[in-house]
Amino acid sequence: MSQTNILLESGTNELEVVEFYLDEPEYRGHYGINVAKVVEIIRPQPVTTMPQMPHPCVMGAFPYRDGRVVPLVDLAKYLGTETHSEHEPKVVITEFNKVITAFQVSGVNRIYRLSWTDVEAPGSFLMASSRHSITGVVRLDGRVVFLLDMESIVDDLHPGLAVAMQVEGHADTVDVRPLRILHADDSTSIRRLMGKLLTINNRFDVVQTTDGQQAWDLLTNYKKQAEDEQRPITDFVEGAILDIEMPRMDGLTLCKHIKDDNVLRVIPVAIFSSLITDTLRHKGQSVGADTQFAKPDLQSVSDRMFELIEEKYKAEGRTR
Repeated sequence: MSQTNILLESGTNELEVVEFYLDEPEYRGHYGINVAKVVEIIRPQPVTTMPQMPHPCVMGAFPYRDGRVVPLVDLAKYLGTETHSEHEPKVVITEFNKVITAFQVSGVNRIYRLSWTDVEAPGSFLMASSRHSITGVVRLDGRVVFLLDMESIVDDLHPGLAVAMQVEGHADTVDVRPLRILHADDSTSIRRLMGKLLTINNRFDVVQTTDGQQAWDLLTNYKKQAEDEQRPITDFVEGAILDIEMPRMDGLTLCKHIKDDNVLRVIPVAIFSSLITDTLRHKGQSVGADTQFAKPDLQSVSDRMFELIEEKYKAEGRTR
């Protein structure tokens, strides 16, 4: 089963999910991955044991396309369980953040198209019990399906590839009012890292939300307050950094809402996501994103957002 490569229209708040399952003892667990992260689904491959295995769940590695060697991960073992299945397992090949990883699962069901409004954020207990590897919960055909935070899993397996930041000083921001930024991302670790980076040397004043709907509600409140007080919207928010995959409302839909609004459209928007690739970059462009960055390049998105806001003020002949 190869990747369908179906590209949904941007800004519709939809996604496509590959549903697969793990046959655990006396239980079949159902899980999902965004189709955009799946290269293909294949039969199990002979693996070679890797020296100094990075994690006990890594079964080994096997040769893949163009001479690349891909690690094979026992997903059940990563999630703290075991599989007991009488049929041959499947291997899901994923690629995002320029990293290819294979995951062994019990089987694959089908691809579903759904709305982000159908995706519920996981509770704190579920997050803790799953090692913070679940990013959403959805009900499909009467089943509870857990959407996996593949970035978090791969970061855990490949510490050297994890999202990190370069702590750099910015002399041009000393003794200057910080720029007001909205950052929306459902990942706790990304929000923590981004918040820390953006506030270095008082560069940005950051407000963070955990999903796109919460961010949109906040922006509409800013808009109403600006109109009531007859002040420019930039007195309340001067830029937005958005993840794509978020419960309730995705970042592309949120960006489209911002750019379709006569007041909010002046706000520079940066899309920051593991889904930013050469083939998918047009989706951000179609909803009016001012710039796009693939995780894990935190420093670049910070620098570019600063430049966009400064350029806008200069073009308007204003100072902040």
